[in-house]
Amino acid sequence: MRNIIKTNKAPAAIGTYSQAVESNGILFTSGQVGIDPETSEMVEGGVADQAIRVLKNIYAILSESGLDKTSIIKLNVFLKDLDDFSIVNDTFKEFFGDNEFPARTTVEVSELPLGALIEIDCIASR
Repeated sequence: MRNIIKTNKAPAAIGTYSQAVESNGILFTSGQVGIDPETSEMVEGGVADQAIRVLKNIYAILSESGLDKTSIIKLNVFLKDLDDFSIVNDTFKEFFGDNEFPARTTVEVSELPLGALIEIDCIASR
């Protein structure tokens, strides 16, 4: 069974996609960028500010499904500049705290939607 996930606590889709889809107990989020759902604007600041906003957006989607950060299996991280890798690591430490880290892939890309510095998608399990 397939379930479309939608919450107003994360940015609305800016294209022809869903915020997340759950199938057979596995949740797949679409890529999230650092848009503040209250203003619909990209957060000010650098990659750290955008990364924490992205993780909060993912958390809002997970919460809508009754999941939390401990449900995250894998994150795919897309960075505009791979030199920001250590900043993203610090942001992940802040976000996950004492929880175990999920698997992760990080790649540098030439461009991201809306001029974002980082985009992350998530796979989580019930």
